[in-house]
Amino acid sequence: MNSEQEVITENTPAAAPRSSAAPGVPGRAPVTRGRRKAFMIFFMVLLVIAAGGFLYWLHARQFESTDDAQVDGHLNPVSARIDGTITKVYVEDNQMVQAGQLLVELDPQDYQVVLDQALAQLAEARSMVVAQQPNVPITQVENLTNISSAQADVANAQAGVAAAERDRDSAAAKVTESEANSAKAQADLARYQLLIAKEEVSQQEFDQIQAEAKAQAANVTANQASFQAAERTVDQRRAQLEEAQSRLGQYRRNAPQQIAIRRATLASNEASAQSAQAQVEQAQLKLGYTKITAPVAGIVMKRSAEIGAHISAGQQLMQIAQVRDLWVTANFKETQLRNIRTNQQVTIHVDALKQDFGGYVLDIGGSTGSIASVLPPENATGNYVKVVQRIPVRIRFKPDQNGLDRLRPGMSVEPEVRIGG
Repeated sequence: MNSEQEVITENTPAAAPRSSAAPGVPGRAPVTRGRRKAFMIFFMVLLVIAAGGFLYWLHARQFESTDDAQVDGHLNPVSARIDGTITKVYVEDNQMVQAGQLLVELDPQDYQVVLDQALAQLAEARSMVVAQQPNVPITQVENLTNISSAQADVANAQAGVAAAERDRDSAAAKVTESEANSAKAQADLARYQLLIAKEEVSQQEFDQIQAEAKAQAANVTANQASFQAAERTVDQRRAQLEEAQSRLGQYRRNAPQQIAIRRATLASNEASAQSAQAQVEQAQLKLGYTKITAPVAGIVMKRSAEIGAHISAGQQLMQIAQVRDLWVTANFKETQLRNIRTNQQVTIHVDALKQDFGGYVLDIGGSTGSIASVLPPENATGNYVKVVQRIPVRIRFKPDQNGLDRLRPGMSVEPEVRIGG
């Protein structure tokens, strides 16, 4: 027991520091304050982190962003419009060109020959028009002259018929008169024959009466012949009148037809001249197509044109990327489009340039990318797995910003759309 007490007595000084940390002992207060201070620091850090996270959440809920976006622009193909052989190429890949700048030349000789032939045909067609133009008025004058002459012939023939009819009537009157005289002479002859038989008249008187009867009979025959001749003359005059009237009618019928034929011939020649003019214009166009120019301003890409190569119409020779009319195509998730509207402000971060640009939402696509694909999904067959779809949103850059000239189609960007605040 004594030995144990000695051990305890010897160990008592060493145990004194542990006993000082016991609760209620004044020597342990600094340790408690240190723990409390550490706890307060830890709590303040957590509070700062929570406040920062809350503020970030408040800020982030005002924006929608995506990294599935790129710069887009128009890629204009430069193609030949005619067949030909390349004689000159003026540009290289990645060269900046302006709209209308000469890019490629084709051999123009064949097309120059075609143009010369077309010009010759046009000159011939125009000469035919010039030659035919006076024919219409000339034909009109000729027809009027022929009609006037035919009308005069009809008038003359009518006058001839009237004169012949008057002569016929006069001859008929003479026939009637001579027949009356002949009848009287025959009656006198018959009476004198009775008297001569009774010897009541002399032979001389009888001979005179007989001669008179013969003369009157001859006169009747002559007048009848004159009448028949007058009848034939009337028939001839009437035939001439009918012929003149027929000729007049023919002139009147043919005049419009002849004028129509002349006008149709002139119209045909004018149409030929117009066709020749069109051929000249077409030949001029094809000759102009031997000089291939830039349709727009931009940068040359994928140049395949080489001197000496024979190309066909429609063959692509190069592409021109427009760098002054660019936009961003951002594929947002369908769940992000809830608050996206046109004309909302956008901050566009360009990865390659490490630069931000300002923009605005131009429009929102009409369908998801999968619907517009070549093989759209068929959800009605097989097992269905719901996948969040993406819809393209077009974002336009604001003008007059530094660095816009460094943008190129295909660059990756990260747009951030401000949807609130």
